[in-house]
Amino acid sequence: MWMGTLTFGLVSVPVKLYSAVSHRSVHFHQLHRADHARIYNKRICPVDEQEVPFEDIVKGFEIAPERYVVIEPEEFAAIEPAFTRTIDIEDFVQFEDIDPIYFEQPYIVVPNKGGARSYRLLLESMRDTGKVAIARVVLRSRERLVAIRPRGESLLMTTMNFADEIVSPQALRELEDAENTPIAEKELAVARRLVESISESFDITKYHDTYREALLDLIDRKASGEDIVVEPSTQREPTATPDLMGALEASLEEVRKRQGADGAPAAKKNGAKATKKPTPAKISTAPKKPTAGKTPAAAKSPTAKKPTAAKKPAKAKS
Repeated sequence: MWMGTLTFGLVSVPVKLYSAVSHRSVHFHQLHRADHARIYNKRICPVDEQEVPFEDIVKGFEIAPERYVVIEPEEFAAIEPAFTRTIDIEDFVQFEDIDPIYFEQPYIVVPNKGGARSYRLLLESMRDTGKVAIARVVLRSRERLVAIRPRGESLLMTTMNFADEIVSPQALRELEDAENTPIAEKELAVARRLVESISESFDITKYHDTYREALLDLIDRKASGEDIVVEPSTQREPTATPDLMGALEASLEEVRKRQGADGAPAAKKNGAKATKKPTPAKISTAPKKPTAGKTPAAAKSPTAKKPTAAKKPAKAKS
């Protein structure tokens, strides 16, 4: 998506950028229900009720209700950052010093023709020193602050938010009550035990966009001609409980029972972490007809799980 030069000191590295994230949103078009023809939006002026050609549209900033400051294209061009093909590193900092709230969109930085040696030199030196580079680059006519760090055998560049773009928690009144609310030591102790009982090593592959999977499965089923019967939703909205201590203890007991039913130890011993199994999303539709060659992940239902009795109980270790 971008080609240019990464510079640090007097060293120049020819590089290319690739997006490090491919968002998997499901997009729809608006159609006329009667004939499924595409619906298109028109730019209509509410004063004369006429369609406005694109060349007659200008950009305006609202300074008061129905009052705008109009900025012309040439005025935009005069203040835009100078178009460059360089990523200029300004500082090297410790990764731990950067709050994750500042990170935005990641990109993979790869060497361009003739840049392999200097690219490798920068990558290895940053890995050895444990540093992250803070740089500036112009992307899509906007100057962006970025952080560059080693990730595996490549460099990862992440655009960053500026300090004045972050909302300060001190400006939120709702936090005042939480800050001034006392908690009992016994409640805190049970809450800690609950957190520890459902803690495990982070594995991003165990988390899925269940809504997207269910939506694609529904599209596949309707495209194959299956009649879909929508059942009433049984989802229950969580409500706050006045008995906080009782809720904590009941939650802890539920975790113990679930871990015991799964064949895992009811409590962790010797620092070993019990495994928490994610609960799949439920799909309230009619039974699915088999589709050749496809086994959508979203079609799996929690009711398809083998009964616990079929499993052999784990032998207790002495």
